[in-house]
Amino acid sequence: MSAVAAELVDVRKTFGPTVALDRVSLRAYEGEVHAIIGGNGSGKSTLAKVISGVLVPDRGQVSIFGKSATTPSESRALGIANVYQEVLVADECSVMDNLFLGADGLFGAAESHEVRYERARKVMAELLGFDLDPDTIVGELPLSIKQWITIARGMLTNPRVLILDESSAALDFESTERLFAKMREMKKDGCAVFIVTHRIAELVRIADRATVLRDGVSVGTLDKEDITEENILRLIAGPERELAHSSSKPVEKQAGRPVLRVNDARVWPDTARFDFNLYPGEVVGVTGLDGQGQADFVRALAGVQALLDGQIHIVRDKKAEPITSLATARENGIAYVSGDRKKEGIFPNLSIFENMAMPIYPDYSVGGFLNFIDRRKLDPIFVHETGKLATKMGHSGNLITSLSGGNQQKVLIARAFAERPGVLVLNDPARGIDIGAKLDLYRNLREFAARGNAVVFLSSEIEEFMDLCNRVLVFRGGVISSTFEPPFDAHAILNATFGRKPDARLPGEAREEQHGTGVRRVVMDEGRPQPRAVRLRPSINRRILMNQSGFLLMAPDIAQGGTIPDRFTEKNRRSPALEWESVPEGTQSFALSITDPDLPAEFNFPRSFAHWLVYNIPADARTLAEGASMTAAMPSGSQELNSDFVTFRIPGFGRGYGGPWPPDRSHRYVFTLYALKARSIELAPDADLPAFASAILPVTIDQTSFTAIYGPAKAALPAA
Repeated sequence: MSAVAAELVDVRKTFGPTVALDRVSLRAYEGEVHAIIGGNGSGKSTLAKVISGVLVPDRGQVSIFGKSATTPSESRALGIANVYQEVLVADECSVMDNLFLGADGLFGAAESHEVRYERARKVMAELLGFDLDPDTIVGELPLSIKQWITIARGMLTNPRVLILDESSAALDFESTERLFAKMREMKKDGCAVFIVTHRIAELVRIADRATVLRDGVSVGTLDKEDITEENILRLIAGPERELAHSSSKPVEKQAGRPVLRVNDARVWPDTARFDFNLYPGEVVGVTGLDGQGQADFVRALAGVQALLDGQIHIVRDKKAEPITSLATARENGIAYVSGDRKKEGIFPNLSIFENMAMPIYPDYSVGGFLNFIDRRKLDPIFVHETGKLATKMGHSGNLITSLSGGNQQKVLIARAFAERPGVLVLNDPARGIDIGAKLDLYRNLREFAARGNAVVFLSSEIEEFMDLCNRVLVFRGGVISSTFEPPFDAHAILNATFGRKPDARLPGEAREEQHGTGVRRVVMDEGRPQPRAVRLRPSINRRILMNQSGFLLMAPDIAQGGTIPDRFTEKNRRSPALEWESVPEGTQSFALSITDPDLPAEFNFPRSFAHWLVYNIPADARTLAEGASMTAAMPSGSQELNSDFVTFRIPGFGRGYGGPWPPDRSHRYVFTLYALKARSIELAPDADLPAFASAILPVTIDQTSFTAIYGPAKAALPAA
């Protein structure tokens, strides 16, 4: 057994009336990755700060290698490094300056500039997968690289204990894999790594042990073989709530007459009009890729914004009342909950009680024109509605900002239920709330609909609809492109959001291959280790695909995680069709790369292999046609560089697209589109991938990627 790196015994930490941690015990060993997981407000970040010495517990013992640290400086002396969820960088300073912030003593730096420059260059190359000049000003870099800088800052201290608090939140799939590789390397050197994350599928793959918190109390520690989504859900949510959810069924439509009608609607200009009816007893799911019109639709239903064209009517007592504003919606029994609680939900300077009860004050006032609030009637409503969602809070008179983000969201949902609406419109209401709270929300929505009410539920997490909804609407291009009814097929719904055929293969799903005399099942998952296959309601397996930012790159003929068709591979220099959407504001041009990170060791190549490098794609472009490379079909002004087939002197290749040709096994091919704040980039005609990255990254506003698979090759590479 390895030596104990960190041990906590009966730790308690309070903030005023709020108990953040209570009787928390934990033990972590050298050379292990120890996950800290739990629901909203469970105390995860507080526990991480207690371990690192940022917070001193009110009671209990914290031991790091047999010693106690009560200040961050003492923690650093013990070899503890903490990487916070917030991306804490100085935008005005260079990468190198940011990496070594806090490392110097009072009388100067302990290392020369040259030594630090080389250390900074090396660690960033390991984490990024390409070279980045340490003198680059951080403010010019995208968020994902800033996140890497905060992670590298902690790693450069050669810590004995590294704490990563939601540090993968801004990283994509490939970046997360590089982080995991570095964590495994640090494990071998004896470092104890704590990882705090909501991405349960990730920790299933990386964690050796996991401590689960519920309401500030450690409710269990799972060993490697027991870290499954099912066990995590049971500990986070509690067996009673899990059982209640697993035994529930969707409610059924109760009448043939709608309670809400939408006629001849348009939410975007120059699109087809559509109709929609909502019936008593229904829970209708609404989904789509980010920015496809579904948010405009649900906001219009609640009167938050107007339809571009068309009419919305609520039907009450056989009369149709028009919905033209938020006021007319509320007057006619429509309540709205937004997932953007900071912008559209909470009143930060008011109490928890006031935030929940304010809309119903007029219904419980006394004293005639004096209009006093009757707390005796409101208090039971407050307790009932917040209790239904298991809201964790202190005194109801505390500011709502004293709650965690997830518990703030529960208060907003409770507020909507307290208004006793007939129609509830939910705009991604479960954003930021934990699994247990979602189970409570689903149960309440079923009960609400079963009483003859109706719900419109927008979510990007398709599995939320499976045991909840009567119908699911998919938006694409500003219109309802598909409608699904039970039994739902999450595979088909997800493909509909991308505009693909229902049976197209998705990431992590198996395909059949002929193998000798039989058939074998081959699982494709972007070249990453497979998480354990467990049953979870709602499933988390595909959520990461839907939770990406709005900027999205797609290939009509290549599914995310799927196999690249033969016509785009090997000696066929035909480039695939690509399209993108939800372009970031301020984009002046685009750049594109297709790279292979899986070269065989015998190639002795220090970086990914570049198959296509394109820059100066004009800002108004949204597609590249199939076979466009090195033809007039490329957007005007676009420039193409040599592929690395030229680097390896493979005959038949030059400038432009070079198809995948993996000599040994299946390789990953990473398609990345960069949105740039520069109208044009100057590069030498023979520039390679490092030169391309050095020019592109400092002017990148945002980037979007997907990964596809191909290999082994059907023919050997031509001799150089």
